[in-house]
Amino acid sequence: MHVTTADKRATFKTMHEGGCFILPNPVDVGSAKALQHLGFKALASSSAGFAWTIGKADNHVTVDDVCQHLAALCSAVDIPVNADFEGGFAVEPDKVADNVERGVRTGVAGLSIEDSTGDKDKPLYERALAVERIKASRKAIGDSGTLLVGRCEAYLWGVTDLKLVIDRLTAYADAGADCLYAPGLKTRGDIAAVVKAVAPKPFNLLIGASGLSLQEAADLGVRRISVGGSLARAAWGGFMRAAKEMAEKGTFTELGTGYSGGELNKMFS
Repeated sequence: MHVTTADKRATFKTMHEGGCFILPNPVDVGSAKALQHLGFKALASSSAGFAWTIGKADNHVTVDDVCQHLAALCSAVDIPVNADFEGGFAVEPDKVADNVERGVRTGVAGLSIEDSTGDKDKPLYERALAVERIKASRKAIGDSGTLLVGRCEAYLWGVTDLKLVIDRLTAYADAGADCLYAPGLKTRGDIAAVVKAVAPKPFNLLIGASGLSLQEAADLGVRRISVGGSLARAAWGGFMRAAKEMAEKGTFTELGTGYSGGELNKMFS
């Protein structure tokens, strides 16, 4: 049975109404299909994971690159895909809105907008501008059914001010974000405080260095868990270990740790 974009978006919305689920991050069509095969109910793209597949650093891909990638992911699987849409690939709210419209047309069920500038000396957009960017994104999404995720990137840029994070996330919620996300949170206390502050809207946790399990995150009230570029780094870890062994030692033992080709062919047949 063909699963429509509308079906995926409706399913994704329902998933945010209760419980806690893992939202793993594929890097391409093959890894997306593999994650669906393993039983995951939804996926999220990874800006870093995708960028590395085309030989670019994170935050150095274009909106054209990303929209093509998102369309491919959405077409390849029957489950919802949430887009890591970075900062909307623009600064001005109206231009962010134009790009968000493009993102929605790829078929994604969710789309996130970040508030980081990329400038280490002034890492976050001014609060008022950041809020206007979320408002513009909300308007661009319209009645498509796509969820809007508002992200505060403060902790990833060394601005470890929990009050600032909560203030921004609640402002993004008021501006129309359906789900809130603050990557970089580590302690149970911080995570619980943010979950409480944004409730009843759902909170997305980047599992990162928190060390929490799915159940432990659920107990704190987290609604969904992302792993960011971690699956991509794990895959690159195996690739680079095997390649470096061949280059530096002329031996091939690491190749023996690879996944079965027969199993891969069976999965994709």
